[in-house]
Amino acid sequence: MNAQKQMRWTPRGAHLMETASLSGAILLIVGTATAMAWALTQAGFANSLASLMISMPGGHWGFLAISIVVFIILGSVLEGLPAMVLFGPLLFPVARNLGINDVHYAIVAILAMGIGLFSPPFGVGFYQSCLIGRVSSDQALGPIWAYMAALIAALAIVAAVPWLTTGFLT
Repeated sequence: MNAQKQMRWTPRGAHLMETASLSGAILLIVGTATAMAWALTQAGFANSLASLMISMPGGHWGFLAISIVVFIILGSVLEGLPAMVLFGPLLFPVARNLGINDVHYAIVAILAMGIGLFSPPFGVGFYQSCLIGRVSSDQALGPIWAYMAALIAALAIVAAVPWLTTGFLT
């Protein structure tokens, strides 16, 4: 007996249409965030923000706290890569001059942008997740706050204890 099974390929127009529209919506969000990054670059916003952050009091702890707030805000309106391309070359040398390890600062910045990515009402990742999960943003708004609280607590611990990010570096 030949027990070979064959997979049948039948066109599924409705599924293909749904996939294409979901992909288009996500690409529209990413494209808009990239356009905003370009506009911020052209306006000189990155240089102005870096100058303002350097002039704030508090030494390296103050700079780290301000950086966290800035990266959360940037993460909510920009994608991670454009935000790092814009602000990385400006802020990493400042952090290094203040005695903050590059690896520690990078991990704190990425965690903060991740929080911004999922923070309502502007978080791009929040709306992408709602689109993918087929859940309205109103329904997801309640449960997201416990998740956000856990992320903020983890970020605070990582920022306050640099050994967690640099302890095993040689």
